[in-house]
Amino acid sequence: MAASPFISLWMEQLGDSLSPRPALTGDIEADVAIVGAGYTGLWTAYYLKQQLPALRVVVLEAEIAGFGASGRNGGWVIGEVLGEDRLLAGLNPDARALSRKLLHDIPDEVGRVIAREGIDCHYRKGGVLYCAARYPEQEARLRQQLADWRDHGHGEDDYRWLDVAALNSRLRLATPYGAVYSPHVATIQPARLVRGLAECVERLGVQIYEQSRVTHWQPGSLHTAQGRVQARWLVPAVEGYAATLPPFGQYQLPVQSLIIATEPLSDALWEEIGLRHGEAFSENSRQVSYGQRSRDNRLVFGARGGYRFGGKLRQDFTLTADEIALRRQLMVELFPMLATARISHGWGGNLGVARRFQPYMVCDASQGLAWAGGYGGEGVGASNLAGRTLADLMLGRDTLLTRQPWVRQPGSLSRWEPEPLRWLGYNAIIRSFVREDRTLNNPSSAPWRRRLAMHVASCMEGLMQ
Repeated sequence: MAASPFISLWMEQLGDSLSPRPALTGDIEADVAIVGAGYTGLWTAYYLKQQLPALRVVVLEAEIAGFGASGRNGGWVIGEVLGEDRLLAGLNPDARALSRKLLHDIPDEVGRVIAREGIDCHYRKGGVLYCAARYPEQEARLRQQLADWRDHGHGEDDYRWLDVAALNSRLRLATPYGAVYSPHVATIQPARLVRGLAECVERLGVQIYEQSRVTHWQPGSLHTAQGRVQARWLVPAVEGYAATLPPFGQYQLPVQSLIIATEPLSDALWEEIGLRHGEAFSENSRQVSYGQRSRDNRLVFGARGGYRFGGKLRQDFTLTADEIALRRQLMVELFPMLATARISHGWGGNLGVARRFQPYMVCDASQGLAWAGGYGGEGVGASNLAGRTLADLMLGRDTLLTRQPWVRQPGSLSRWEPEPLRWLGYNAIIRSFVREDRTLNNPSSAPWRRRLAMHVASCMEGLMQ
């Protein structure tokens, strides 16, 4: 048998051949047909079968379960959604508190399911450290973010300031200025979660067909090269690959996120670095760098991304020497003790970003369609929320999940601007972020240059909202 293509460190660690399940051949009928065996599709299948075990649910996957972002991400299960404060701003205080409780419970809900179903995905709920590092302006920005969280009703138990000494007790950075700690994040081995979910839903009676790319769809039916599914409900759970299933690609841009991982590090090095309790961490620049300590003692470090003209998907995630070097440079700036550590793996994935940077969950009963996406890089947790929500919506249940502001009406989603406006806008914004980062990271930059760089980047960031 030919060796499986490299997808990510996470998929490589599974230690199996990743042989695909059989493809769909012939015509079948189902109650629910899901496109995509990633987190969104599998969580939706799971919660549907939990609530109504008799449902006939099938999943069609173009490659293998976990081939997309679900098997490639940074492994954070975050108890929030992108743009949360803007989404919740219109709610009264009581409703807002209920929504926040729902979001904060996402990591715990994932933990409950994996415990119940016996999915060993290296789950650790150690929280997250949002760190001010590399230049002093990050401290002011992070303190303002903390003030904003307070203004929106988040308490000390949700986000709290750590001074340099408190940060050093958890994580040792080259130039620490402080951090915000939140307990509402868990870390996982993401490929073990997605592959475990696939096996779990199969035990519940869900049929998964791999190497079964959907070539055409219409309400009530999905077509592949060798078969067709007729179903009451269709669930396009394709997120970053929405461009492959028109017209869903108009609601979100595919962008690429890139990650490196070190070789397993010695206990002595980890004593210098910290992260003893499974914490995730990020560095508070507009182009966020983030990471976690893997179960086998690697530092997994992600930073920066990209967008291709026309929303073209990136197929080959063999990172170039320059792509690895940039992320290594950022990593070593934060952790000088890793200057000689070998980078053993580099990979990336496509993820979806919605206009207004707000995720959405939609149910159109008249067309028999339910879909979700636009997670903006926070999909490990948001997809669990989406799976529960889509299940309730399709089953016609009025619950706290279905009454949230990210549940949208058909036709209400914002579309991205046509090319070349998207490409020009994205690159203008990213260049302003890069210039700001370089200016602020240079101690000799004049104060007026620092202020100007921050002002321009802030204005450009506002265009994204």
